[in-house]
Amino acid sequence: MNQPLACVERVAIIGLGLLGGSIGLAIAEHLPGVTTAGYDADPAVRTRAAERGLANDICDTAAGAVAGADLVILCVPVGAMGAAAGEIAASLAPGCIVSDVGSSKQSVKEALHRALPGATIIPAHPVAGTEHSGPDAGFSSLFHNRWCIVTPDDQTDPRQLTRLVAFWEALGANVELMSAEHHDLVLAVTSHIPHLIAYTIVGTASDLEEVTQSEVIKYSAGGFRDFTRIAASDPVMWRDVFLSNRDAVLEMLGRFTEDLTALQRAIRSGDGDALFDAFTRTRAIRRSIIEQGQDDARPDFGRSDHGD
Repeated sequence: MNQPLACVERVAIIGLGLLGGSIGLAIAEHLPGVTTAGYDADPAVRTRAAERGLANDICDTAAGAVAGADLVILCVPVGAMGAAAGEIAASLAPGCIVSDVGSSKQSVKEALHRALPGATIIPAHPVAGTEHSGPDAGFSSLFHNRWCIVTPDDQTDPRQLTRLVAFWEALGANVELMSAEHHDLVLAVTSHIPHLIAYTIVGTASDLEEVTQSEVIKYSAGGFRDFTRIAASDPVMWRDVFLSNRDAVLEMLGRFTEDLTALQRAIRSGDGDALFDAFTRTRAIRRSIIEQGQDDARPDFGRSDHGD
């Protein structure tokens, strides 16, 4: 994992928050022969990124960051992908791979192709993160044993795809290939709907007139604390995710609503067997997630240091 990555010598990171900063730190740790350049639209973020060493060079413009890069990774909210790509369009080196870390893929693919006609575009999504954001949130081990989903299409150059896959594997990720359409359906279930539920239940609890906000906080049990951890995620990022992956989210939300109605019916009718069967099935799914190394069975879920 610490060997130099053939054919990639300079990586440009556009956006220096949790994911962008973690990529820069991971490259420094695992690919010391690869140089990095970083840019963020916020001058204060650029200053802090320089202090933390999130990239070898912190540039004042996106165009300056991508000059001479073999690989450009856009680490901005999915709604800003097109604009970010437009800023770098005239400065991309021939043969440079343009990728991203967005949580929805069809909309990103379309936006990047519109902004960068003729460029080598291979969208990707490292399924890793915490509820924290900003340049202080990144850490080099964020991608260790986490999945990175890469979404090539029929026009993708196999050699360029191999380079991108090798890059993510060098940072410690497990890489899976799938279509952008399939990615968006899968992530709607595994990530987007859980976040939507978390935002909703935390908002519902805080809005109850008979329960003051201080009581909600004071008497929070483990389940509510886990919901609030998810609901603390970057609101700009998640606003863009839900708008960009609207169709898949609505489809999966409809299925979830049907399942929730079935549980409501079981509770109302006193059908303990139906509840027991549902909870037994979901408990087995939780155990399989732990067995595959995608979470921790400890009471704090192993999140005392960095989150999941």
